[in-house]
Amino acid sequence: MAVVPEQPTARWLARLPTQGGPLYVRLADALAAAVREGELQAGDQLPPQRTVADLLGVDLTTVTRAYAAARARGLIEGAVGRGTFVRSAAAADEAGRVDLSMLLPPPPQGMSLAGLLKETTAAILDRTDVARLMAYHPGGGSLGQRIAGAAWLAPVLGEVAAERVLVAPGAQAALAAVLALAPRGGALVTEPLVYPGVLALARQLGLQVVACPADAGGMDPEALARLCAQERPAAVYLTPTTHNPTAVTMGAERRRALAEAARAAGVWIVEDDPYARLFDAPLPALASLAPERTFHIATLSKCLSPGLRIAYLVPPKGPMAGPTAESLRAVGQMPAPLMTAVVTAWIREGAAEKLLAAVRREARARRALAAEVLPGAKGAAEGVHVWLDLPPAWDAARVHRLAQERGLSLVTADAFAAGPDHPNGLRIALGGPAKQAVLRAALEGVAGLVASSSTPRVVI
Repeated sequence: MAVVPEQPTARWLARLPTQGGPLYVRLADALAAAVREGELQAGDQLPPQRTVADLLGVDLTTVTRAYAAARARGLIEGAVGRGTFVRSAAAADEAGRVDLSMLLPPPPQGMSLAGLLKETTAAILDRTDVARLMAYHPGGGSLGQRIAGAAWLAPVLGEVAAERVLVAPGAQAALAAVLALAPRGGALVTEPLVYPGVLALARQLGLQVVACPADAGGMDPEALARLCAQERPAAVYLTPTTHNPTAVTMGAERRRALAEAARAAGVWIVEDDPYARLFDAPLPALASLAPERTFHIATLSKCLSPGLRIAYLVPPKGPMAGPTAESLRAVGQMPAPLMTAVVTAWIREGAAEKLLAAVRREARARRALAAEVLPGAKGAAEGVHVWLDLPPAWDAARVHRLAQERGLSLVTADAFAAGPDHPNGLRIALGGPAKQAVLRAALEGVAGLVASSSTPRVVI
């Protein structure tokens, strides 16, 4: 192969692996890596295909196939008479403040979400009566949609009857429907730091939030048993896999102990489980350990795309199925038909698993990057966020100000506080920046912020 010239938009050719599949696929992979890591920017013009073929000493057809594959992944686009250009990212995170505050799945590695969505939507519209598609549909989803939901949940829940699965318009609607079943004024037990959406719902529904002590393994089962005896709560809220915000994943023994404590106290478990499918081998859900006592909620927004706004809700076995379905209907009426049809098609046809695998690859790469830049950060290798402990005396307001001065949006512990006694730290989301290079620079900014304020004399 010829020596690659030093012009910026041709340097990516040096990334071409010497082995690992057909040459056109390796070319497309090299281009994808250059875009992902920020070597190629949106709007960069690529060398003409014949130029690339001459530089590499390969047949023009190979390069044509590589460019076509990159176009199918959503990496490039062509303009007649002008050439081929790197596509603009959906989120222009290269300019202005970098958002490390919003929990998002990262862009799928080596796969075009836009292309997949266009293809599936077009197929649905071609084979479906649009008037019926866009009409009102049964709350909780059709049987076919519930069957797809049961298949999606199987790696976490095991085999579950499709009739038990309810399709909800997002996890927040599912949580609202479940918590609305609790008596007004009742107690909801959570960890000391908890997802802010639950705190907001508790306020709206008149529920009293009671913080249960937690340790490095998650909520303390013995403390939960004591609290249940004292408070007689309506429910306990748990996120067993990559807890938001502390990123703790409960082990199997901790899950069993919490399930048994709730069963002994006669308390409902609300299991919010948005991240389990990011794991190749997820631990058993609490709903599989205490199926008669657990409401299981799993959204696709945190492992595929937030724009899908689809979640699956599985009520406990027994008489709660009917009231849960009625509550969900009152809260959300029905999920959006087109998005539900897209998700159902993806699950049936295997596209959802391929998309999930692409998100997993990128999530692991970003988590490894975070481990390199912030070795003190905590979180699973598959996680889309990490937790960084801060000294108790560090003031959240000043942390925000210093972060803003460095062009960063961060979330501190106060946003998650269920009570006055809680750990201090930062939740750092890894999925927001479109490129790993942008994420690395942002994480280096966080490391600089922490290092600049590490002396005892500085209180932030």
